[in-house]
Amino acid sequence: MPKRKREETQISNVVQEFSRFAHLYDQHNMIQTKVAKRLVEKLPHRDYGSVLDLGCGSGEVFKNMEKSAIEYEVFTAFDSSLEMLALHPKIGQVETICGDFNDLHFPELFSDKSYDLVLSSSALQWSADLDFTLATISRLSKRLHAAIFTSNTFKTLHQTAGVTSPIYSSETLQEKLSKYYDELHFELHTYTLQFASVREMFKYIKKSGVSSGEKKLSFKETKALMKKYPLDYLEFEVLFVEGKTL
Repeated sequence: MPKRKREETQISNVVQEFSRFAHLYDQHNMIQTKVAKRLVEKLPHRDYGSVLDLGCGSGEVFKNMEKSAIEYEVFTAFDSSLEMLALHPKIGQVETICGDFNDLHFPELFSDKSYDLVLSSSALQWSADLDFTLATISRLSKRLHAAIFTSNTFKTLHQTAGVTSPIYSSETLQEKLSKYYDELHFELHTYTLQFASVREMFKYIKKSGVSSGEKKLSFKETKALMKKYPLDYLEFEVLFVEGKTL
């Protein structure tokens, strides 16, 4: 299968996975909640005109902006899952767009739009073609604030299972971003999430959506992995990005 087609199939699985567990997402996205909170805390201003949230999910970025009293004129929530968008708060000047930043028609959805700020929390790691996605985003706004999971997320789990991460390394993300933004600031943060048992850990992986796009193990392989996994926690690594074009 050609690389692009394989990546598109993998990303399609991501959409299906998040849609399938959308009703449970807020119960299982503890790390994503922390990441969205920190992303909003790092915003330099308290007032923006138009804001676009790419991969908005159920609205953690928006909720934290409301809590922090960050004002806006129009907030656009963009996600590939209608089920997720249905959970997003609709208070104030909020508009929702269902679309996929991996779709070749993605730029057409915003052909007549521009924004003061583009935000993205826990989403851009699922870009099948970072150059395509970032080129479009950089044309939509001069400012990007994003939090992106890196390939060191689930590092020990992947090593134990003998599989490679389906998402990008921090180095690759920084290299790609530098092609589209003149000023960049990066911060790398690690998180851990502890579990009472490995079985609970695997339930979390399934229902949080963070397993999306990964190589699916057979029942036998999964059972063996649960016995071999040496930790009682999962590892996460997130790259916080502040980008600006001149």
